[in-house]
Amino acid sequence: MKISIGARIQPGPWGGGNRFCAVLSDALQQTGHTVTYDLTDDDLDAILLIEPDRRLRISAYDHADILWYLLRVNPRCVVVHRINNTSEARQDPRKTFNHMRIQANRVADHTVFVSQWVRDCYQESGFDRNEVSVIHNGADHTLWSPGDHPRPPGPLRLVTHHWSKNLNKGWDLYQQLDHLLGQPEWAERFAFTFVGSLPDGMTLTNSRMVPPLNGTPLVEELRRHDIYLTASRFEAGPNHVLEGALCGLPLLYLESGAMAEYTQGFGLSYTPETLETALIRMAHEYPMWQKRMALYPFTAQRMCQHYLDLLCQLTNRREELMKKRRFWSSWPWVARTLWRRGQ
Repeated sequence: MKISIGARIQPGPWGGGNRFCAVLSDALQQTGHTVTYDLTDDDLDAILLIEPDRRLRISAYDHADILWYLLRVNPRCVVVHRINNTSEARQDPRKTFNHMRIQANRVADHTVFVSQWVRDCYQESGFDRNEVSVIHNGADHTLWSPGDHPRPPGPLRLVTHHWSKNLNKGWDLYQQLDHLLGQPEWAERFAFTFVGSLPDGMTLTNSRMVPPLNGTPLVEELRRHDIYLTASRFEAGPNHVLEGALCGLPLLYLESGAMAEYTQGFGLSYTPETLETALIRMAHEYPMWQKRMALYPFTAQRMCQHYLDLLCQLTNRREELMKKRRFWSSWPWVARTLWRRGQ
């Protein structure tokens, strides 16, 4: 197959969507498929719409460009729209973010959500398509893997990492933990490292801070720790958690968004009110959870196989899917979309 992935893949630490595109691109090419990142070829078998907002750096093209391609170049190409974020994560009460993507989704033959929670959010916003899959994210287990050094004596070492400065990543709870670690009885039992970008004006006085890392340096940093902590809210498909878990770190996670879909059975949940209790319980149960992490299932290899299987199934059904396309009967929307493309 010849597949176009609608992303401008960025080097370095750039967030989960960027890593997804890089990993899937490599997997497709390793299995003999051709991958492009534009719509210049007239013989594409499939297009993967990644980000319909052209203002974002990762977006290589949007739904209007895809519509033009289907109408003027190659109507037999199958379009898959991957949705990996929500209005809920952006504190967008009018659901503008969701509604924009629902409109862009008209060009799609099939939609992939990165969690059931994301699918539910979009259905509540009016999404009503039937051609849908949920494919959970995964991280490369050949990179993200446990170290072979024994745990040294001393406090249990907690770690988290975030590329984004978005306040929903949990800064209030990281500050809550940092405050606890200012007390000797807590500092004797736990230590905390924050890897990534802090919001402007924010600091952690009793924790270790490390600038954003990527690839092997980040793996090595995570392996120096014992427990992966996340306080992130409204996560659609938490890539940072996958990386910590595959490095063998039991999870302490806030009950929010799709987090439980990716973490349940591999650590302990908490709320802002129960963080201290969860820390103490994890200290007692740590050996049990640490042994269990070898079973963590969310690998990139598994994820990419799901996408490859889906693309093969959809291209085999292309005639059926072409007959189901909604935009053929919605010419006012087609005209508006193509007009905006030309602006």
